[in-house]
Amino acid sequence: MTEETARTDRLVLTRPVPADLDDVFALYSDPAVWEHFPSRRHTDPATTRLLLDAVDESWRLIGLGSWVARDPDGSLVGMGGCDLRLGLTWNLGYRLARASWGQGYASELIRAALAAARRVRSDVPVTAYLLEHNLRSRAAAERAGLDLVWRGPDAGNPDPDAVRLLFADRPLSAIVVRELTAT
Repeated sequence: MTEETARTDRLVLTRPVPADLDDVFALYSDPAVWEHFPSRRHTDPATTRLLLDAVDESWRLIGLGSWVARDPDGSLVGMGGCDLRLGLTWNLGYRLARASWGQGYASELIRAALAAARRVRSDVPVTAYLLEHNLRSRAAAERAGLDLVWRGPDAGNPDPDAVRLLFADRPLSAIVVRELTAT
């Protein structure tokens, strides 16, 4: 099995393909999954296509990116994995369909993503960059063994009061923290 496909106890993880566009758009256009950052919700499939193009580029250039996560029956559970961020760190991220929340899928996806990142480039730190008020994501990062390394303003967020947290699996240099949090 390559990194392009993986299995957990309950998930089938695959590198996204063009046929995934409709399901991924349905996920990314759902207001419920964007409760913490509503301005990022996709309002047309072209935005989702750009996301899938970026994920595809990560797979082509680095050999790892986000997966589409489905249950064994083929129903979409979500999307997530590790993508290289600014060439400095693996960014751990996931977005689950509202119906899939609270069932432990995030932890399964995160474990698979961490294992894949460590197989592909163990020398690259794994980070999670999340909004402070997203308590579920914070808890998932902490369960994954990531430590809080930075707290500060969310550059570029339309909400001037938004606060970001940066978690990492190891200490990060001040230069890496600055680069990751300035964009």
